[in-house]
Amino acid sequence: MSDGNPETINRQWLLKRRPHGMVSEDDFEYRETPLPEPDLAAGEILVRNLYLGFDPAMRGWMTDARSYIPPVPLGEPMRAVAVAEVIASENPAYPTGSLVQGLYGWQDYAVARPDDPVPPMALPEGTPPTMPLSILGMTSLTAYFGLLDVGQPQAGETVLVSGAAGATGSVVVQIAKIKGCRVVGIAGGEEKCQWVRDSCGADAVIDYHSENVTARLGELCPDGINVFFDNVGGEILEAGIEHIADFGRIVLCGQIAAYNDAEPRPGPHNMMYLVARRVRMQGFIVMDYLDRMDEAMHDLMTWMGEGRLAWREDIQEGFENIPATLLRLYDGRNQGKQLLKLAEPSTPG
Repeated sequence: MSDGNPETINRQWLLKRRPHGMVSEDDFEYRETPLPEPDLAAGEILVRNLYLGFDPAMRGWMTDARSYIPPVPLGEPMRAVAVAEVIASENPAYPTGSLVQGLYGWQDYAVARPDDPVPPMALPEGTPPTMPLSILGMTSLTAYFGLLDVGQPQAGETVLVSGAAGATGSVVVQIAKIKGCRVVGIAGGEEKCQWVRDSCGADAVIDYHSENVTARLGELCPDGINVFFDNVGGEILEAGIEHIADFGRIVLCGQIAAYNDAEPRPGPHNMMYLVARRVRMQGFIVMDYLDRMDEAMHDLMTWMGEGRLAWREDIQEGFENIPATLLRLYDGRNQGKQLLKLAEPSTPG
């Protein structure tokens, strides 16, 4: 693999095949192509990726199945959110040297258009380039709308969060505390559990590596769980359902426990509890809330300014390490929001 000539070469990682079971580095293929040439008269801009973001949902984007977004075509760069620098532009909304965010994929360069399904979003001047991918990124917006709009927590209620050390779950924990709730988190490993307790403010954290989740929920939530924000699925979802309170709300955000299963696993065996306890269980997609992003960003930035939000960024480096960095999400090695650095802005500051 070459280091690439920034004047002529565009390095890419393509989706080579659709994974069956656990995604592997062999599902991707490296390629070098000529630098893309935008039609600046048509309002296009040429961007150079600086940081890539990684999310568990990317596994679903590789599957050829009906979903909220079309699957990544075989032989095309793997889809990914990136923060990039504009290196050629005649569009006054995106001047050369400015930073933007968009779905620019696993490559050095991309052409972005105002009419893209996810159009370029300009970063406010002075914003650190990693922040729109972490605490001010889609994972935090997912936490915000999933908890507040779908979960509708009330002060004094008990909120359970699975995947509580992740980029989405950790923000759910903190917003629930800001709203006056008692919060129980579920995470894997003592280090992650301690961070959720000490930095995110959870009232209690269950280590699913070493504790019986169902038994601990019975001890920690004797009056039941009012809101369960689930990022995991599988046995964790089943344990949460067992302890859900009357008129509880279950927010289905993700199912990372099953993303890499070769065959679908059986669903929860205790769904009758939803009937008997009059429980609402609802999935959601953050893109449904695009028209309300300003509302969420205002609140998130306010809480940041007040020192009420903690976050962590796990930053890997090197274009050659892109596929391996994705795999870190599925074996629990990431410590916070998983990112990868490709380059520094040419005009820092």
